Amino acid sequence: MRILICDDEQAVTEKISQYLKEYFTYNDHEIPELATFSDGDSLLADAGQKDIVFLDIEMPGSNGILVGAELKKENPNVLIFITTSYMQYLDDAMSFHVFRYLTKPLEKERLFKNMDEAVRFYYRLVSTVIIDDGNTAKKVSESDIIYIEAQARNTLVHTVFGVYPAKKPIHFWIDKLNAGSFFQTHKSYIVNMKYVAEFSHEIITFSADHGHAYLARRKYKQFKKAFFIYIEHNHG
Repeated sequence: MRILICDDEQAVTEKISQYLKEYFTYNDHEIPELATFSDGDSLLADAGQKDIVFLDIEMPGSNGILVGAELKKENPNVLIFITTSYMQYLDDAMSFHVFRYLTKPLEKERLFKNMDEAVRFYYRLVSTVIIDDGNTAKKVSESDIIYIEAQARNTLVHTVFGVYPAKKPIHFWIDKLNAGSFFQTHKSYIVNMKYVAEFSHEIITFSADHGHAYLARRKYKQFKKAFFIYIEHNHG
C-alpha cells in the first residue's frame, strides 16, 4: 500500500502523515509508504503506485478536482479523500466518485473511522482468486469479476477481460468471494455490485455493456438493501 498526501500547507501534510502513522500503529499494521506533495502537478508527475490519495482542492496549478479526475482516469480503483475547508466543491468531487469528503480541520476520530473503511476496501480490491478450468489456472482480481454464472455443475466467470470457464460449482464462489461486494441474486448468478448499473425485480443490468444477470423476485428487497449499503460504504 502507498498513500499520497497533497496540500500546499506543509502543516496539513504533516498532520495527516502523523494521524496515519498513529492509525496504522494503533491497529498493529505496518506503516505504509507515505509520500507528500505541495501541488497537484507534482503528484500527477509521480510515477509510483497510488492506492490512497488525500487531496486538497485549492492549490497552486491544477486544483484538487482536476487532479482527482485525472487520477481516476489513470486508475479507477484509487481511493481519494478530498480534504478542504470549502463545501461548495462537494458536487464536483462526487462526479468522479471520491471515496470521502473531509472538512478541515481534520478530526482524528473521523479520519480513523474512514480509514477503517478505506483499508477494508483496498484489501478487497487487491484480493485475488484462481479460476481453474481443469487444464489451465488463471489468477484474477476479485474487483475485475463482474458476475458468475452457473453452467450445469460448473461456472462461467465473467470478468472485465473476458469470460472464463471454471470447474467449480456456484456455491464454491459464494464462500470464496467477499460478502460485502458480491451477492447471490439467483440460484445461477452471483454479481459484483461494483458493476451494477440498474436493476428491476427480475433483471440486473451491468455498466459498460457487460450484459445482465437474473434477480429472483424473492431476493429483490434483500438485494436492494445490500446494494444501498454497498453504495453508502464505497461512495458515501
